Amino acid sequence: MSMSGLEQTVSTQSSVDLVTIAQAMHWFDLHAFYQQVKWILKKPDGAIAAWCYTVPEVNDSVDSVLNPFYSIDSDPYLEPQLKLIDDKYMSIDFPFEPVEGADHTGPFKFVAEKLMDLDEYFTYLRSWSAYQTAKTKGVELLRDDMIESFKRDWNEDGHDQKVVKFPVYLTIGKVGNA
Repeated sequence: MSMSGLEQTVSTQSSVDLVTIAQAMHWFDLHAFYQQVKWILKKPDGAIAAWCYTVPEVNDSVDSVLNPFYSIDSDPYLEPQLKLIDDKYMSIDFPFEPVEGADHTGPFKFVAEKLMDLDEYFTYLRSWSAYQTAKTKGVELLRDDMIESFKRDWNEDGHDQKVVKFPVYLTIGKVGNA
């Protein structure tokens, strides 16, 4: 988007307090995006907050099935940009200053939790872009043997529902006088 387009559709120069990006910064042309962010944010304290979430965590048993499912089975179907999420956005250039009270821009870890049964967990896994890409290529990543492994480890404690933890990594900074 051009600066005039940004001004027409979003806001005027130095007028926005906060820009947020959830699970998407890895797709952006960061040089162009940062120029726009620095243009639109109020100086010097306008902030940018970007976060991503990584693979969910359940328990050692379920995670021991998920980890190879993600890192081996899903890997051929992952877009290269998604590797930036695995790195928690640490390798993304982030040319902003720490916000007041912080000595760096992150990432700062948080954990979101959701109580899920196994079907809900499978629904989540099927929402992954790698799963969808594999499916369009005629590959079923959640094969019967994989489903059985998940079922065995999910049900080993006798509880249908589990707390699924989603690690969230926040990178935040202010524009300063740039």
